Amino acid sequence: SYVLGLHGPCASYDTACSAALIAGHAGLRAMQMNECNIALVAGVTLMLTPGTGTSFGIAGMTSASGRCHTFDMRANGYARGEACGALALQHSAADAPLHMLGSAVRQDGRSASLTAPNGQAQQGLIVAALADGATAADALTLSEAHGTGTALGDPIEAGSLAGALLGSRAADLAPLAVGGVKANIGHAEPAAGMTGLLRLVVGLSSGMAAPN
Repeated sequence: SYVLGLHGPCASYDTACSAALIAGHAGLRAMQMNECNIALVAGVTLMLTPGTGTSFGIAGMTSASGRCHTFDMRANGYARGEACGALALQHSAADAPLHMLGSAVRQDGRSASLTAPNGQAQQGLIVAALADGATAADALTLSEAHGTGTALGDPIEAGSLAGALLGSRAADLAPLAVGGVKANIGHAEPAAGMTGLLRLVVGLSSGMAAPN
C-alpha cells in the first residue's frame, strides 16, 4: 500500500494452504461493504531454505517421486512448488465476461489429525459458497480442487464434491470437470489458492478445462 499509494483496507493472511483464497474472500467482502472499489489480491511462496522441505519429507507428507499425482492411484504425497500470482477484483457491468459471485470460509474443526481434512466440513463450505453466490449446484461445470495428491486427502475431497454437487444433478447435464493445478506445478502452499484461482479464470475464459 505504501509503494502503490493505496488507502483502502490492507491485510496479510497466513492460513497455510488457503491463505491466498482467504485474501480473495476478504477482498470481495471489502468491495461488497463499499470499503474499496478495487481489491488487489496476491499470493506468493518461495523456497529459500531447505529446512521446511526436509521437515515435510521426514513427516511423510511429500511425494517420494516428486510429483503431485492428483486424483490418481499413484498419489503418494505432494511436491512443493514456488509461485507468485495476483488478480484484481473490481465492480463491473452485468455483461462482464467473468464474475466472482460468492465466497465462503470454513474450518475443518475436529478431524483425524491436524492435517487430515474433514469431508463434512468441506461439503458445508461448498454449500455455503453456492448460497452466497445464489448459484445452484447444477449450474457448475468446472471445479478447481485442492487436489494435493495424497491417498488420504484426495478421496475425501472427491467425496465432498460428489456429496455437495452431484446428489441431485440431472442425468442430462454436462459432466462436472474436476482438476487441480498442483498436478502441473506442484503445491505452492500459501500461494496454492491463487494458482488454482488463476487457472480457473483461464479455463472459464477459454471455455476449456485445463488437463492435469
